[in-house]
Amino acid sequence: MAPVEQDALAVREQLFHERVRECIICALLFASLYILCHFIITHFKKHTDFTAVHDDEDAAVNRIALGLCTFTLAVALGAVLLLPFSIISNEVLLSFPQNYYIQWLNGSLIHGLWNLVFLFSNMSLVFLMPFAYFFTESEGFAGSKKVGDPARVPPCPLLCDSLLTQLLQGIMARVYETSVVLLLLTLLVLGMVWVASAIVGNDAASRQSLYDLWEYYLPYLYSCISLFGVLLLLLCTPFGLSTMFTVTGKLLVKPRLLEDLDEQLSCTRFEEAAVSHRI
Repeated sequence: MAPVEQDALAVREQLFHERVRECIICALLFASLYILCHFIITHFKKHTDFTAVHDDEDAAVNRIALGLCTFTLAVALGAVLLLPFSIISNEVLLSFPQNYYIQWLNGSLIHGLWNLVFLFSNMSLVFLMPFAYFFTESEGFAGSKKVGDPARVPPCPLLCDSLLTQLLQGIMARVYETSVVLLLLTLLVLGMVWVASAIVGNDAASRQSLYDLWEYYLPYLYSCISLFGVLLLLLCTPFGLSTMFTVTGKLLVKPRLLEDLDEQLSCTRFEEAAVSHRI
């Protein structure tokens, strides 16, 4: 083999190993965030919503919704921690440029993490969270079979297979209903965005059909959702701060440096005299 081919093969092999290393690191980071978010959600969520459900179909739907919410919270937590992680990794690389054990904190890994967070955040915002909400609220189309209480059914292999088939049919019926509702909601939102853009713009190009959906309307929709999130943040931040200071004031013990002890003793004597008079 020629030296040029060996060098090209070595470069391809190095790129392959770097790509595998980045995939493993991203998978481990996301798995850690997912486990942490699962514990957070199960801690703050009522346990009766997931354990005391007597219907197998409702229990399965709750578990699927729990998984979707955990995934979304993991993506949100990753988006929050990504900027500090990027700054810290950059400082570590600048402090130890020749250290072999921290060379995996490179720009390619940070760039890949930013791309993954951007992709998953958009997918969670547009698809996963509405799907989880409509999926828990759905009951399936008319004619779908409901699964009965398995505690009332005697154990039998044929009956177990029948119950499993009915469970899958019930879940798929809910999935179909949720998909249809989500599709209708998507068409409604896109139509509202298109009408708003047509009202704002006075030229004929703004009143054309949705041919430039990917280049214009989806970024415009994303900007509208981001603006709504910023307005909600500005509205909720003062209430959150006031609540935080109220709770902190109730939990902390106020200092008693400026209190008059003689006045307290006199008040105590008056209270004791009043109690003695009543007795």
